[in-house]
Formats: sequence, C-alpha cells, structure tokens
Amino acid sequence: MIAALSASQIEAFGRELDALRERVLADLGERDAAYIRRIVKLQRSLEIAGRGLLQFGFLPPAWLGGVAALATSKILDNMEIGHNVMHGQYDWMQDPALNSKNFDWDTACPGDQWRHSHNVMHHTYTNVLGVDRDVGYGLLRMDEKQPWRPQYLANPLMAFGLAALFQYGVALHDVEFDRVIAGKRSWRDAKPVLQGVWKKVRRQWLKDYALFPLLAGPFAGFTLAGNASANLIRNFWSFTIIFCGHFPADVQTFDKSELANETRGHWYLRQLLGSANIEGGKLFHVMSGNLSFQIEHHLFPDLPGHRYAEIASEVREICGRYGLPYNTGSLARQFGSVLRRIAELALPPRSAMLPVAA
Repeated sequence: MIAALSASQIEAFGRELDALRERVLADLGERDAAYIRRIVKLQRSLEIAGRGLLQFGFLPPAWLGGVAALATSKILDNMEIGHNVMHGQYDWMQDPALNSKNFDWDTACPGDQWRHSHNVMHHTYTNVLGVDRDVGYGLLRMDEKQPWRPQYLANPLMAFGLAALFQYGVALHDVEFDRVIAGKRSWRDAKPVLQGVWKKVRRQWLKDYALFPLLAGPFAGFTLAGNASANLIRNFWSFTIIFCGHFPADVQTFDKSELANETRGHWYLRQLLGSANIEGGKLFHVMSGNLSFQIEHHLFPDLPGHRYAEIASEVREICGRYGLPYNTGSLARQFGSVLRRIAELALPPRSAMLPVAA
C-alpha cells in the first residue's frame, strides 16, 4: 500500500489534508446550519405529502406520487440527514435535534448500534479484511483475498437479496450472525443486540404496515403496498451508493498487519485507496447523502457532507501531486464494476479449477 511513497511523503500528505480539514472546520457557520435545516424541512414535507397521497392510493396518480415522495423522504432521512448527523457533522450547532448522540432515523438499525458499527468499526478500519464488516456484510465475497467457499456461488443472488433488504443487513451488523454460526460468538452476546434491532424494526413495521394502512380504511392494501415500495426503493438506492463507494475496480482492501504503527498520514492514505467517488449533478449528490464523494467522506467523516463538493478538486489536486490515484467515475461505470466484481468473486479462484498435474 505505501511502497510508492516514503514515510516523510506520507506524513506530508497527511499534514496537507489536516490543514484542509481545519480550514473547513474554521469556516463552518450559518450557511451550513441553514442548509441542514432546509433539508430537514424538505424531508418532513415530502413525508407528509407522500403519506397523504397514499391515503388515496386507489387512484394510480396518487399512488405513484405518494411512493415517489415517501421514498425520497426516506432516502433524505437516511443519507443526507441521518447518516451525516450521526457522524457529528452538525454537533457544533448545539441543536439537540441534530446532535449525533441523540439522533435516530427511520430505518431498521438503532442509532446507537449504527454509531458503533459504522462510525467506530467501519471508519476506523475502512476495508480492513476481518475487521470492517462492511466488506461483504458477512454475506458476500467482495475480495479475492477472502477464502472461497461453495456458498459464494450464490454471491449474485445474495447481493440482490441484500440490496432489497439493505436496511436489515445494516441493522444486523453488530449481531454478527456469521460469527455466531461459526461458534466464534455466543448467542448470549448477540441476543441484546438482536433485541435492540427487533424493538426498532417492530416500531417501523407498526407505522408503515399497520397504522397508516389502517387509516386508509378499505384502501389499506394500496397504502401498505406504497409504504413497502418506498422502503424497497430506499434500500436499493442505499445499497447502490454504498457499494459504488467501496467496491468498484481498483478500490483496495487491507490486511490487519498494515494497521501496526499506523500514523495519521497512513490512515489518510488507506482511506483514499479504499474509496471511490461517483460523478453526478447537485441533486444526485444530495440524494446520495453526498456519499457520491466517498473519498472526501472517508477522509473527513466529521465535515458536513454538502462541503465535499467544494473541496473535492483540492483533494484531487493534492493526490495528483503525490502520484496517488483518485478513483472516480459515473454511476453506470462504478456500479457496473461492482456487479462484475460480485459475479467474478462468486467463482472459485482460477488456480483451484486447474487440473492437478499427473
């Protein structure tokens, strides 16, 4: 990972990124506060509109409009608001409603569990095999260094299932079912985590699949189907953005041994090499929670996401001066690369398929 740069160059690279981060932090103010409050207001308005329209879901235009509004609301709640707020990007505002330790979102994963599995485990150990559970979510083979097993023949099918149920895949991170099944973790340790997930899921199901459908009276089925469709759209979209930021071609994974004596500069370098950006317009970036700037997000997870577009060109210029790659491409290119990776890694390594010499 570090062969191309000397130790002094890596630390100089880190200092430049530290300086960039400090400059943005010093500039945070009313513009950023106004931005996140506008997004929250928009998300709430879309949810009200979506749920209202779905009460008249027996009318096709109302049903389609309701699904679109509610799905957009859920995407904004999860990606541009929940994800970013729980990273502490707006803690400086001292607004209890936008405090990272108090905030929770409309998804299956409890906020406190996500703050551990994502903020601590993923962002500290980005793409480190055996530590970062985002690499395959305990289900998929996403790197050739992961030992192949026959179950990975179902990689594409499992990926589709994970995409459709993505909020539950995220929620079950800390349960670590694969380690429980392998006998590396006891059910006693996993049970409290699973209970927390079930409490959150039950509340969401009651809201989306009981309360609001019942309010629609004889047209409950239309509302229920609309709510399920909105959740499905949100899940597929989140999966697509997350996987495009972590697993397209040329994104690297790392061994635990590379963490030994890791400096700030080394950490920045690992974040860069383990990330990829997705190109698009302003609306696309908002709908991705600005995770389309996954490189900048991994480098600076505590900076407000809407600032990433402003600093991306500078980050790219710094990388260029040090001869480092800056992985970026269109949504079609990055997602196509992800799909190829999922399909190719479903198969056993070519060496394992070669006939043994007599």
